Amino acid sequence: MEDVKLLTCNEKIRAIHDTMDVLSGKWKVSIIACLCYKGMRYSELMRQVPGISGKMLSRELKDLEMNKLIERTVAHTKPVCVYYKITPYGASLKELTEVIAIWGLKHRELITQ
Repeated sequence: MEDVKLLTCNEKIRAIHDTMDVLSGKWKVSIIACLCYKGMRYSELMRQVPGISGKMLSRELKDLEMNKLIERTVAHTKPVCVYYKITPYGASLKELTEVIAIWGLKHRELITQ
């Protein structure tokens, strides 16, 4: 991990709020997690993220692209193919998605006992 100074409680909370603003919502972390495995076309992402609507996927992809977490490439083919991949900056969130997934599995196990 890069050198990070020790944060005060207020600094840590502000940084967490900044992170949550970028990753807010039900779908963004799931989309990032999928794209950390491999780049995907829009239709592939629709299949990989169960329950997301096309309108919501488009909105979330635009937000992620605006925050430089993913890259959008349009292939000038017929039909047009739009391809999304994680940026190196977005890939810095891979470890976070893995930690969240492990915690989620443990939590589900705990509450279903």
